Amino acid sequence: MAHSHSQSVSRLAVVVAAGSLMVAPHGAVAQDFWAGKTVSLIIGSEAGSGYDTYARVVARHLHKHLPGRPTVVPQNMGGAGSKRATEFIALIAPKDGTSIALVFPGAIADPMITPREQWRYDPAKLEFIGTVDSGTRLCATHLDSKVKTFEDARKQTVTIGASAPGGSTYDYPTMLNALTGTKFKVVAGYKGTTDVAVAIERKEVDGWCGIEISTFYAVRPEWLPKKQVNTFVQLGLQPNADMTALGIPSIWNFVPEQNKKVMELIVSQQVFQRPIIAPPGTPAARVKELQDGFMATAKDKEFLADAARLKLQINPQSGPDVAALVKRMYASPPDLIARMKNAVRPQ
Repeated sequence: MAHSHSQSVSRLAVVVAAGSLMVAPHGAVAQDFWAGKTVSLIIGSEAGSGYDTYARVVARHLHKHLPGRPTVVPQNMGGAGSKRATEFIALIAPKDGTSIALVFPGAIADPMITPREQWRYDPAKLEFIGTVDSGTRLCATHLDSKVKTFEDARKQTVTIGASAPGGSTYDYPTMLNALTGTKFKVVAGYKGTTDVAVAIERKEVDGWCGIEISTFYAVRPEWLPKKQVNTFVQLGLQPNADMTALGIPSIWNFVPEQNKKVMELIVSQQVFQRPIIAPPGTPAARVKELQDGFMATAKDKEFLADAARLKLQINPQSGPDVAALVKRMYASPPDLIARMKNAVRPQ
């Protein structure tokens, strides 16, 4: 009996050891893949912009939450409202998890409303790692501008500095003209929000529009809290309590009932206000590790302290949640998408 018992224990030990080998490889393989690697975090905007600030904060902390702790290196690739960076990720970047990008949400939403032959990628096929922020955008003019309120903007022309179609600084004032009757004259061609801020200070343009709260704080920290500009409307699916406390009215006070559904479709992209993407075809295991690493980063106390120091809003959404929203947007009724197109790309 003792001999039989000894054999049973030995067999049990073999089974346990075998089970351990079956469980361990995923973590071990992940460690082996990421260890010693460099992850390129492509930034779809120019240096010094709000998107640039967000991406660099993520880059400083993401490596801690990936297996094997790879190096994460931010690289700017601005141009065409983040279309250049998104095309790079979709078509050129290695599909192994070592290239990701933080881009404008317009680079995800804009293909809904422009001819598909203009796009070399399908947003629905991108891998979504998550979004760092979901939130509110603002419009403002310099203090000497004749336009100080939203009603003023409906009565007289006001020049607004912008980047390019697909960027919120271009699309949002254009949308407001179409859906609320404002008279914004959009002056495009600025490389980024920092350049637009300088143009406002020089009074080359009256203001900017479609600017995220965090971009205000990142680019011109004093403008909002010290009321150094006329911030006359906030845009979001729901009013932002902090902005309401500053006396900034919600866009929903000014949108005619018949235009609310198309406005909601356009503004819904703010749910993924700072999206991080990976190439289509990236292995599912790598995508999951990046998604998990991102969400862990978003809860990291050091990351949150770093973001707070820079006055960045952190309202993360997971990659699967962002992917589901993008899918719903692209499944919108054709007539609603046509109205969205007419709002942001009027003929």
